[in-house]
Amino acid sequence: MAKVPTIKFNNGVTFPVYGLGTWKSKPGEVTQAVQDAIDIGYRHFDCAHVYGNEPEVGVALKAKLADGTVKRDEIYVTSKLWNTMHRPDLVEPALRTTMKNLCLQYLDLYLIHWPFALKEDGDLFPVNADGSTAYSDVDYLDTWRAMEDLVKKKLVKSIGISNFNKRQTERLLQHASIKPVTNQIEVHPYLNQQKLIDYLKSKDIVVTAYSPLGSPDRPWAKPGDPQLLDDPKIKQIAQKYNKTAAQVILRYGLQRGLIVIPKSVTKSRIAENFKVFDFSLSNADMALFNTFDCKGRICPYDDAYTHKDHPFVNDEY
Repeated sequence: MAKVPTIKFNNGVTFPVYGLGTWKSKPGEVTQAVQDAIDIGYRHFDCAHVYGNEPEVGVALKAKLADGTVKRDEIYVTSKLWNTMHRPDLVEPALRTTMKNLCLQYLDLYLIHWPFALKEDGDLFPVNADGSTAYSDVDYLDTWRAMEDLVKKKLVKSIGISNFNKRQTERLLQHASIKPVTNQIEVHPYLNQQKLIDYLKSKDIVVTAYSPLGSPDRPWAKPGDPQLLDDPKIKQIAQKYNKTAAQVILRYGLQRGLIVIPKSVTKSRIAENFKVFDFSLSNADMALFNTFDCKGRICPYDDAYTHKDHPFVNDEY
């Protein structure tokens, strides 16, 4: 079984550079997927309250801890604070709900899922009478202070952000007493995010790449949308290494120094995605991958485009 390499965060904590994503994993399938992944060798699991499946992930974690397959300090579990829970008084209760759902006494990593806040005390996707998304004006700096309290209370080992742009990250760093250890952002060959990655690296913030395979099963995909896994240029690279398109794409992310979290619920695919530590891409092929960028963002969160804190509207990166 391959042992996953680790990376050291700016707070001294080490973390596996590879994990299983659980976005879009159906509640009926995710328990088995997480158990299979643990048996295959995965030790890092990326979750979020809004995915609606944390209780089922918790069943799997509890079973594998109970049967001795893994010890608690051998697994690394990430979750994320949803947009309707940014108000400081809601942050700790949100975390406690997640911990209860995941059957855990602490989290390894907790992230602010998006920089913008939505209307509290109701639906996860609140709407106004006219059907538009209902916003909240809570400032993410206030949310971050509540996140810092979670570390002080030893409820979480590390805290970070997700989907923050450079300007938002810069502003956070100017006011934070605990620095985010990671910014989890969409990264794949069609959206390689080199400028943002370089900036975050300069601040000693690790990048976690979500949707590293281009999220072909995203609910809003349209027929005819480019599919990363079907790209003939990528298939050609894969053939050269006797690997699948998915494996070379995942390897590309790892060789860029990113934490990579592909999602699957299929045991064979989970196993296939794990076979990325027995080869390396050449410098020439890494450079070739870098030419595929086409600003192909697949998670734009269009429904909140008019929010003052939307990260993708007015900033280059």
